[in-house]
Amino acid sequence: MALGSGVRRHLCGIWTAWTEAATATDAVADIAGAIREARLSQIVVFFSADYDAAILALELAARFPAVPVSGCSMSGGIAPAGGLDRGLVAIAFPAERFRIVSTVLDAIDHLDVERTASAVRGLRRTLDPLDQGREGDPTPTGRRFALSLIDGLANAEETVVSAIAWALDGIPIVGGSAGDDLRFRDAVMLHGGRIHRKAAILVLVETDFAVEIFKSDNFEPTRTKFVVTASDGERRTVHELNAEPAAREYAMAIGLDPEGLSPMSFAAYPLAVKVGGEYFCRSIRRMNEDGSLSFFCAVDEGVVLTLAEPRDIVASTRAELSRLDRVLGGVDLIIGFECVLRRLDAESRQVRHGITDLYRRYNVVGFETFGEQYRAMHLNQTFTGIAIGRNLNDESLAASGEAPAAS
Repeated sequence: MALGSGVRRHLCGIWTAWTEAATATDAVADIAGAIREARLSQIVVFFSADYDAAILALELAARFPAVPVSGCSMSGGIAPAGGLDRGLVAIAFPAERFRIVSTVLDAIDHLDVERTASAVRGLRRTLDPLDQGREGDPTPTGRRFALSLIDGLANAEETVVSAIAWALDGIPIVGGSAGDDLRFRDAVMLHGGRIHRKAAILVLVETDFAVEIFKSDNFEPTRTKFVVTASDGERRTVHELNAEPAAREYAMAIGLDPEGLSPMSFAAYPLAVKVGGEYFCRSIRRMNEDGSLSFFCAVDEGVVLTLAEPRDIVASTRAELSRLDRVLGGVDLIIGFECVLRRLDAESRQVRHGITDLYRRYNVVGFETFGEQYRAMHLNQTFTGIAIGRNLNDESLAASGEAPAAS
């Protein structure tokens, strides 16, 4: 379904804009013409891998010269009007009630954890002076959260998100891994008017609105177990499961020939690992010529993987979005990161329209990922994000003297 272009200004003041323009220049022109806000604190963009990223960066810097812009390539976009197979999605945060700082972390494939943690702590400290100019008590009264955008082809998400979460010291983090549809060739990051590879972007937000981070999945474990008996954790490749060639052992368990394995198979029959009493997906990226399996997450030898089976993806997503709506007293906007394999699974079960309808109802904006981040975890086949409520949080209401909005 072609969406063309569109724009929406949400109650919290955030602008979301989207376009399916064929070129980077036209796409930025569409977005710039749609967003009508004099004072912006940050723009976050998700863009098609088909665009010339260098031109996109130059055009964004020219059109928004005084506004920090960060973003990444995507494997599909999510806009309040529905899903986009290609195009540009933009989230423009107003300066009022949103205090935002951002940074880029380069060379994440050779990450220096201490230096990364120091950079993140420094970013945290830069938020505090922004509050000194506010009237009344200079102590921050808003709620803070972090958005992470990580190169999904650098095989470094576990290390990066762990280091970031450690340095954020309790500030919740959600995000997604940049992709390039399902080509697995080149993920691009954008920050400060420049493009980056093998990099991560951290956007730290403090807002006066009530917020809630979340994760939602739609699988449940079966009794079928696999022990990883040979793997290359650095390359995220599993050579053997139960001392047998990995692809053959997995294919037999789901009733297919190895030659019949495809992204649809991996989406329909994910593998999961149990951590702290809870199961988390470890999705397969592809089957290799030597019969090994490449994953979207690191999988070490000795790990026990459990074959999972899907639950009703529409029902599970509806339940989580309804919970967020109750907790926040009304959801205004959701910035979401959805695994591209969830889309493939929904398409194969012919229920993608049900998911799309839910995302429209709750104003979900974001992109389809090669992996998702939630707190200190890197996940697969999950929907994570931050829900922003329609009302100011209680601390901000007290500081401003405003009465709570009627629900």
